[in-house]
Amino acid sequence: MKPAPFKYIAATTLQQALSLKAEHGDEAKFLAGGQSLMPAMNFRLARPAVLIDINGVDELAGVRRDAGGVRIGALRRYHQLQRDADLIGDYPLLGEALPHIAHPQIRNRGTIGGNLCHADPASELPALMVALRARLRTRSTSDERWIDASDFFVGSLTTDLAGDEMLVEIELPSLTPGTGSCFQEVARRRGDFAIVGVAAMITLADDNTCSAIRLTFCGVGETPVDASPQAAALVGHPVTEARIAMVAEEIADMIEPAGSVHATADYQRHVAGVLTERALTTANQRACNGR
Repeated sequence: MKPAPFKYIAATTLQQALSLKAEHGDEAKFLAGGQSLMPAMNFRLARPAVLIDINGVDELAGVRRDAGGVRIGALRRYHQLQRDADLIGDYPLLGEALPHIAHPQIRNRGTIGGNLCHADPASELPALMVALRARLRTRSTSDERWIDASDFFVGSLTTDLAGDEMLVEIELPSLTPGTGSCFQEVARRRGDFAIVGVAAMITLADDNTCSAIRLTFCGVGETPVDASPQAAALVGHPVTEARIAMVAEEIADMIEPAGSVHATADYQRHVAGVLTERALTTANQRACNGR
């Protein structure tokens, strides 16, 4: 398959890229890693009239740290994140999930910003960003804004980005001491999209009771599913096997997966419950061991 005809422009600065997007609007697409966009173009599911290559915009590829957390440029590639020992040390949930994303060849080119803007509901990174309470910074020629990850994803393959905006940076807040995390997923083969994936984070107080919890899913809805309100039943209590089982049962009843040729909705609900138990148990153990 070959894409429909398009005009190609290689931007060298952020301002140039934003000006081109403002000029062409929805007729233009940004090209970063191209691991989702190019296949869609080859199948003619996407037909941009203008392709704006932003790989030369170096200011979008860095990582900055401050007292409040870390800021990751939207052009940072998966393999760079995976090999960043300081980043993975601060956010082990990322380190555990990144090897599940596709295959090494794709991780060498794919970017965190491109993944989040593609907004595939079966992708791991959107669910991780919601779990980590990330904020996403967008820019246009005239304005910038911060969007909570929980508000960024509005539907399958749909985000809150306006036609003239670019995602330029992702901010992850520092984790609270005493936090343990775990990512688990089930896929037909390693590297395939998740049938169900779960990201869990538990923070323990000094008395070993749960003081905060985050629990999100990929693959079971049209956006990342934030089940933290259901898991909040653990807050203020010791994290016991019985309480975890109660949360897992409630979540299996709460989610509404669509099912697919690879898994029925009932199977997805069952797997979600099993992975919830495993992920919460492991996150709790890690929080205990890290104290």
